[in-house]
Amino acid sequence: MSKTDLREKVKKEISALEKVVKERYLQRIYSTLFSHENWIKSDTIGVTISVGNEIATESIIRQAWLEGKQVLVPKCDSSNKTMTFYLLENFDQLENSFYGLKEPNPTRSQIHRPDSIDWMIVPGVVFDQLGYRIGQGGGYYDRFLASYPLSTVSVCYPLQLVRDLPHERHDIPVDFILTPDQEIQTKKTRTHKQ
Repeated sequence: MSKTDLREKVKKEISALEKVVKERYLQRIYSTLFSHENWIKSDTIGVTISVGNEIATESIIRQAWLEGKQVLVPKCDSSNKTMTFYLLENFDQLENSFYGLKEPNPTRSQIHRPDSIDWMIVPGVVFDQLGYRIGQGGGYYDRFLASYPLSTVSVCYPLQLVRDLPHERHDIPVDFILTPDQEIQTKKTRTHKQ
């Protein structure tokens, strides 16, 4: 199955999940994330604003604020497939962008150095046991992580996890994958930044 077909298949399966099942999964994912050693150690969290059926990140952002952490969110530049990170202090700093995304409004937000991110929450549609992922197809995160080899984690529903995915040399796996039932520490896991 091609990456495109697999992406579409899993998106349909996520859409078909019952609301009560999704909520139960989300509570367990959040609980695992917020009690993780890397979350506890981190002062600055990098995270995208979720859209559609992605794991909701608003609760993650609110918990980070509650714990006094800084939250950095990306603004994508579709002309060169790069991301610039901005400090998010309230949701009023966001504006509608392409593909229905919510991104920081540069006139209301402050650019922040991405190398100050202690733990990056990397989005995706499908993941494998080695930490490789199929995202939305833009390649933004692989490009970004090639320049900034940060400590990374992805969160997903069980149906988003497969045994292995085809990957290319430029694909960068995440360090951890958290599902409602397990924490996978991938072979590529690096030591958390002190």
